[in-house]
Amino acid sequence: MEEGLIRMGTRRAERGAAAGFLALLLVSPAGAQTAPLPRGAEQAPEALKPFIGAWDLEKLGASRKCTVTFGAEATAQGRQVRFPATCRRALPILDEVVAWDVAGGAPRLLDGSGKPVIAFAEKADPGRRGRGSDGAQYGLDPKGHVRAAARPAPSRAELAATAAARPTPVDPASAPAAGSVPGRYGVMRQAGREVCNLVLSPSPSDTAGAFVAEFEGLCPDTGLTIFSPVAWRYEAGRLALIARKGHKVELVFEAGQWRKDPAVGAPLLLKKLP
Repeated sequence: MEEGLIRMGTRRAERGAAAGFLALLLVSPAGAQTAPLPRGAEQAPEALKPFIGAWDLEKLGASRKCTVTFGAEATAQGRQVRFPATCRRALPILDEVVAWDVAGGAPRLLDGSGKPVIAFAEKADPGRRGRGSDGAQYGLDPKGHVRAAARPAPSRAELAATAAARPTPVDPASAPAAGSVPGRYGVMRQAGREVCNLVLSPSPSDTAGAFVAEFEGLCPDTGLTIFSPVAWRYEAGRLALIARKGHKVELVFEAGQWRKDPAVGAPLLLKKLP
């Protein structure tokens, strides 16, 4: 019987040790990595993403530390910062801290007037060091806390698409004179292949500040027919074709012809006819 009691006690001790080991796993740094990011972290500006999340803040040489969380939500002085109430006892300098921001590529903890309470250095490998308003040195350690994913570098195709979506700068002094714009134009989707003709008349249209535009005969291009230009306007080197419903397409003059600008969607070219 004594042996049975001993075996029972041994099993209970083993179960207790296993439970204790499991508890250690649950509070280990590996478990901290699964903590969710602050709300709005993934949508925050790229300059802030490396800093949003939890950090271990330590007063160097004093063995006092606390976990602070840099949030993504905007406040009156910067971005939201959170820490447990016990942090104010461990690190009294946090009594002054109400927000955080980034300056010169490095984070700062700010007071209610927006002045730095602790300003950290720009370089980090992996932690950061900074001086507080109390003259003490502080360390900021990421310690494996999760961070928002940085946006990948744009591809060549993405850069080209972004550039094409921007309006082309035009120098009005080198653009065609306004008096040269009225006339008959060949409308093209590809250079040298006219699909129909468009007349830009000098007669005022019902659209304020614009002149009459109309196709010469039928236009077999469905997109152009739907767009149905009824007016045109020329200003600061940019030619605008105005649709019957009021929306418009702008063109710039390049290589002896007008090109839709920005160059997104279906191409559109106008070349003046003799």
